[in-house]
Amino acid sequence: MTTEMQDIAITEEKPLLPGQSDAVKDVEIAARILLDHGQEHTVETSHGVLHVTVHGAGNVRRPAILTFHDVGMDSKSCFSTLFKFEEMLEIVKNFTVVHVDAPGQEEGAAIYPAGYQYATMDQISDMLPAVLQYFNFRTIIGVGVGAGAYILSKFTLTNPEAVEGLVLINVDTNARGWMDWAAQKLSNLTSSLSDQILSHLFSQEELSANTELIQTHRERISKSPNLINIELFWKSYLGRRDLNIERNNTFKCPVMLVVGDQAPYEEAAVECNSKLDPTTTSFLKMADAGGMPQLTQPSKLTEAFKYFIQGMGYMASSCMTRLSRSRTTSLSSSYSMEGSRSRSRTLSQGSQGGQLPPSPSHTMEVSC
Repeated sequence: MTTEMQDIAITEEKPLLPGQSDAVKDVEIAARILLDHGQEHTVETSHGVLHVTVHGAGNVRRPAILTFHDVGMDSKSCFSTLFKFEEMLEIVKNFTVVHVDAPGQEEGAAIYPAGYQYATMDQISDMLPAVLQYFNFRTIIGVGVGAGAYILSKFTLTNPEAVEGLVLINVDTNARGWMDWAAQKLSNLTSSLSDQILSHLFSQEELSANTELIQTHRERISKSPNLINIELFWKSYLGRRDLNIERNNTFKCPVMLVVGDQAPYEEAAVECNSKLDPTTTSFLKMADAGGMPQLTQPSKLTEAFKYFIQGMGYMASSCMTRLSRSRTTSLSSSYSMEGSRSRSRTLSQGSQGGQLPPSPSHTMEVSC
């Protein structure tokens, strides 16, 4: 096995420099307005009602970007940091963004009565075609986190023609094993619901440090008026089935797997990556990202997402800027070719940046 290392110099075209036309600035302002003031909808499905928030007027020539959040969160707490990041404006102005809340998880949701039969993960996945039909979306690019990543994975396997691309953060496509089941039983006796969910969302290092982010989410979950609904969604996720993904039963679209290097689901994401088609899968392991990279590292994730979108043939003329011009970022990507040969590529990026050349890269580690 041989390894090649090369440095690639990237040239940046910086947008919105002083002296640019007011029209460009107007686009930025319009995108910000669209992002801040989404249109809320209630979509009836065969398994209940979904709360959906749509940003943008729609572009029938492009897929919508559809997000699905994790347990203990709603679409706002899960994705606002990422989609309000200034570099995301470039994407927002080119696509319709659709945030789907799991049943009863949106802010102000009615509390389910005792004994309510909450939807299974499979049933929630089966609710998504009604969303596409309601808004007349032909295809989507799915962005899911945790439970949302599982739901979008199931939806994609069932409706491959409806999904052009998938971004799966902290995905676990397996059912719980016996050890997980036993650990959860013990956790039910010794930990509060909010602590159980926080252990699902964040790394042990983050929990031990008790950062401001952890404190904020602990308070938000523990004081949530619809805590009963959150528990029902949590139990539904714990009862998920194995998706049985393997090389001959896998996604038919490009996939980007994302996980923090110390995230609770790092091993699950690595295992998932090993089962996917290596010619259409990118694996992004983010250093210093913890359990929620979309909250802790929005700049890196935004850049990776833009490259992913461009690899699908969209935004080809878009200016791919360096997101953090004051620091040096190293992106190391490796992939396996046919046979035993492997290759590694290192990109040293400082104050200059630009578009990466196309490559069948499958594993990328990002660190500062």
